[in-house]
Order: sequence, then structure tokens, then C-alpha cells
Amino acid sequence: MSATSVLSMCVRASRGLLRLRSAVPPASDILRTLSTVTPPDGSGSATGGLAQAILQDRLQQQQHSQGQPPPEVSGDEKDGKNGEQAEDKKQKENTAYAKKMVLRLAGLMGVGGAVGIVYLFGTNSVDEQGNLIPDEFDRAPPVLQQLKRTYKYFKDYRQMIIEPTSPKLLPDPLKEPYYQPPYTLVLELTDVLLHPEWSLSTGWRFKKRPGIDYMFQQLAPLYEIVIFTAETGMTAYPLIDSIDPQGFVMYRLFRDATHYMEGHHVKDVSCLNRDTSKVIVVDCKREAFSLQPFNGMALKKWDGNSEDRTLYDLANFLKTIALSGVEDVRSVLENYALEDDPIEAFKRRQAQLAQEEELRLAELAQQKKQALSLGSITSRFWRSKQQ
Repeated sequence: MSATSVLSMCVRASRGLLRLRSAVPPASDILRTLSTVTPPDGSGSATGGLAQAILQDRLQQQQHSQGQPPPEVSGDEKDGKNGEQAEDKKQKENTAYAKKMVLRLAGLMGVGGAVGIVYLFGTNSVDEQGNLIPDEFDRAPPVLQQLKRTYKYFKDYRQMIIEPTSPKLLPDPLKEPYYQPPYTLVLELTDVLLHPEWSLSTGWRFKKRPGIDYMFQQLAPLYEIVIFTAETGMTAYPLIDSIDPQGFVMYRLFRDATHYMEGHHVKDVSCLNRDTSKVIVVDCKREAFSLQPFNGMALKKWDGNSEDRTLYDLANFLKTIALSGVEDVRSVLENYALEDDPIEAFKRRQAQLAQEEELRLAELAQQKKQALSLGSITSRFWRSKQQ
């Protein structure tokens, strides 16, 4: 490389640096200037490339410090980014269009379903011959007739769910010569007599609680046994048949006979057509007899334990009430209303009463013994005096 060419290249490089310090020109002009900084022959390509790299680095640092935009990207990169943006935009448009179509379809289906319901439940009832049965809405305009009948149908249906099916759920008590037990026992089915279990292999199964047969046999002469459950009749009827093959259960009441209050199925004792002072309700939920809290006993839920003895103890408790001839069972059940486990409380009190009875008998025996010893001393003294 000649000295003249090297000197010329250094002069041009210094001029470029001076221009960069004074004012930063556009990136395209600097790159164009850099492209001209080449030696006249091909021998100085390495030195020219080094100077061009230095100038590019200085240019990028200057632009970064002054907040200027970076050099323009190539056309291929621009095309790639524009293509991705266009594809994302198209995908978003397709998603929005699909959502809009789904909402329109759902709206059409909702309107169609509402029209169908109004037409189905808003039409006059017909008799056996197919003639329309007139009602109080016949004088209204046709569309208003349909709407009013539909509203009345769903109002009556809601009332049927909330209120019992009848104000007298049981028939009148039996008259002589038939035997009517003096007390009425109302039992819940689920978690009191049966425990539901579910598995993948068998599905839903109901386990029978130990002591059911014993309780029915002991209480049938003393109590009118009624199964009153919050289950539906379709579910509960075959279950009752399975646990009571001998027919100790006299009546069966299901969910449609309950009050639906605050999310609970409540059993109204006043609707049983029986003397409420002789009715005992056994359930695992206090809400089930919340209308008459002193007519019920809240047992703990049975968890399926095969060693459970609760029904045996319950039978003894209820048998004690019946054999005692209690005039009002509420006076007895009131004492167990606040107990978490009334059966355990009954057993504890029975044990206490038995202990008190033993102490009383022991005192009587001691008194008799003392009386006998005193009598023997008196008789001896009388005999000795006579002699």
C-alpha cells in the first residue's frame, strides 16, 4: 500500500469523525460515505473495513445517547414483520367474528325457547274429549293470555315445591276395633337409616344401618312408624321396601310433602294430622324440624360404620318414653334440644339414675339392717327381763 493512499484514507476518516461530532447526519448518508472510503486499489481493503466498523460503532453509540431511532431494517425483515402482524390481525378478526356468531346463535335459541315455552304452557287445558277448558284469561288479548297462563303455571309449580302437597299428609287415625299406636315416630331415611356410598365400579349404593330390624320390632307396638324423607319418591320407595320387608312402616312421605325454606326441606309436624304432643321426629339435621324444634331429635350423621349401636340405644330411649306414658313428648325432648348427641346424653343420664337408684337401695338395705339389729337387741333385752 502506498503512503499517499494511506494518508488520503486517514484524512477522509478524520473528516468523517469531525462531521459526526458537529452534527449527526442521517444514517443513510453516513453509510453512503462509508461505502466511498475505499482505497483506489484492492490492497487496503482490510484497513478500510476496520475504519468502516469503527465509524459504524461510533454512529450507533451517538444515536443511542441522543434517542434517535436505530438504523432502518432491511426490506425482507420488514416484509416478515408485516406478514406476522397481518396474520395476527386476521386471526383476531376471525375470533371476534366467531364470538359474535355464537352470541347471535345463543340469542336466537333463547328467544325461540322462550316462545316455545310460552306457547306450550300458555295454551288452554283440554278435557278428555279434546275441548278447550275456559279459564279467567279468555277475555284478554291472545298474546297476553299466553303470557298470563305461563306465569300462573310456573307460580303454581313453585308453590308446589315450597309448600306440602296437602295440609293433611296422613289419613285420620284408625278407629276401633283397629289398633292405633299412642305415639307417632317420624324417621328420616338418608344418614339415619341408610348411608349412601359411591364408587366407580358399583355407582351409588345404600348401606343399611345396624339395628334397624331391632328398632322396628321393639317400637312397632308402641309407635306409628312413618318414613318422612327429603329424598324423592322414585329414589326412596324401593329403599324402604328393602329395609322393611315385614311392613312395620305404616306410611311413607317424600320431598313433595316438605316445606322448602331457606334452602332446607322442613317437615311440618302440624300437617301430619296427628296430635303434635305425641309426635317424635328423628333426623340428622335440626333444620328438618325447625318449625317445631321440641318435637325432634337431631342424631349425628351415620358415616357407614358397621359397629354403630345408635339405633339400639334410640329404640331403648323411645321405648322408655312410651312405656312411661308421657302425656307430652315435647316436655322430654326439650331436655335434649341443646345436646350435640341426645342418645349419649340419655345413656349418661340413665347411668346416673341407675347409680342413684343403687345408692337409694343400699341406704334402704342399711336402714333395714339397722332396724333388724335394733329389734333383735330389744327382743333380747325383753326376754332377759322376763326371766
